[in-house]
Amino acid sequence: MGSAIARRLVENRARVVTYLEGRSASTVERAKAAGMEPVGLDAIAASRLILSIVPPAEAVAVAKQVAAELRRRGSKTTFMDCNAISPKTMGEVAAIFGSDCGVVLDGSIIGGPPKPGQKGPKLYVSGDAANDSGVLVEHGLQVRRIDGAIGAASALKMCYAGINKGVTGLGTAMLLAAIRSGADAALKRELQESLPDLDAKFVHGIPDMYPKAYRWVAEMEEISEFLGEDDPAALIFKGMAGLYRKMARDREEGGLLADQLGKLNSGS
Repeated sequence: MGSAIARRLVENRARVVTYLEGRSASTVERAKAAGMEPVGLDAIAASRLILSIVPPAEAVAVAKQVAAELRRRGSKTTFMDCNAISPKTMGEVAAIFGSDCGVVLDGSIIGGPPKPGQKGPKLYVSGDAANDSGVLVEHGLQVRRIDGAIGAASALKMCYAGINKGVTGLGTAMLLAAIRSGADAALKRELQESLPDLDAKFVHGIPDMYPKAYRWVAEMEEISEFLGEDDPAALIFKGMAGLYRKMARDREEGGLLADQLGKLNSGS
């Protein structure tokens, strides 16, 4: 997502810099292909607006790294966390920056990566009284401001992802259960007949999930935390975290489960 967002900004005449120390070769390649300029942390801290778009589990560490550099320089900027984190975690990010590092915005990205000829995802922002996110609109992004403090955009992301990725996880779990029990062909036929829209979502959404499953683990844990331990539904998303952890491990170990699901969904 980060490289695709950067590409859209670059295509609309924005200068986009990024910090790549310690990142994988594939990440470095994607960043350069998107037109981003690799720079040091000092140049990141000097930027007008910093977007954090990383796996949810890395959001707090990135915030600490950037805030430390800002304090070292004695400078301020606007930092927007665009990650799939709970309002509580977003509050932790804001506290890391305090009042001496500039402005912190709460962002959430809903939709797939920008593609040529398409508008791309929507970037929801809360806590943006000064409209610091307006520069992103000037450079090709869809920004929707939410009336609310920090935490409102994160709450929206948690609710939307809980529905969208929760449905994908539910389909994955029950299709695998059907395969194990020999009910797979009958279930597939019934889905096609009585729930064709849902079947179509599984056909496209489940394979699309495989390379992202490792990132979705922390996201499901964030949703569980967002719901709170007093809400029985929080247990659903703890289970979803376990499911996506299993699918990520399956991908690393050769993709046996993915192959089984692929054969069922393709009818082979």
